[in-house]
Amino acid sequence: MEKSKMFNARKLTMTAMFGAISFILMFFKLNIPFFSPVADFDLSAFPELLGGFMLGPICALVIIVIKLALKLAILGTSTMFTGELQNLLLSIAYVLPAVLYYRKNRTKKGAVIGVVIGSVASIIIAVFTNIYLIFPFYMEVFGMDWEKIIGMFSAANSYIKDVPTLIAFSIVPFNLISRTVTSLLTILLYKKISVPMKKWMA
Repeated sequence: MEKSKMFNARKLTMTAMFGAISFILMFFKLNIPFFSPVADFDLSAFPELLGGFMLGPICALVIIVIKLALKLAILGTSTMFTGELQNLLLSIAYVLPAVLYYRKNRTKKGAVIGVVIGSVASIIIAVFTNIYLIFPFYMEVFGMDWEKIIGMFSAANSYIKDVPTLIAFSIVPFNLISRTVTSLLTILLYKKISVPMKKWMA
């Protein structure tokens, strides 16, 4: 019984730690202007996915919530919570399918297939959240319309001329790059990080 309590306490500690690391990584952003002049890429999903693989889907969700709770508590919101809502939806769409698949197929191949499924799911969600949530928010707050938004993206990428090309040459490739980098890091580092941590939890 005592050992079980210690395991749960350490699991809770690791979950909180992954959430804090995920929040910290939000500060280290990289802009890819060719694909998106407004969105930044960061590695905050890496601890979410890594923690999910190690601790399970519930802990993965808690890590995501901790990250966003810290962000709101410390930095607040500049998007009337639409950015945080999008982050929540994209993180869940990416991490949860990957973790759930890996839980049933605990091999390297299972991890690879899992992150591919999660990446595809999150890219699909990214298309809908951007078209129906983020861009409408900018239109409402800054008095913009689709023509101005397309023009802003077209200035960075001449292939973008309308909403379909915005999806094809900005939203999809930007999120594909983001998920690919995070997935590769997780696949390459998971065993090296998880083995000593699991020993500590035992």
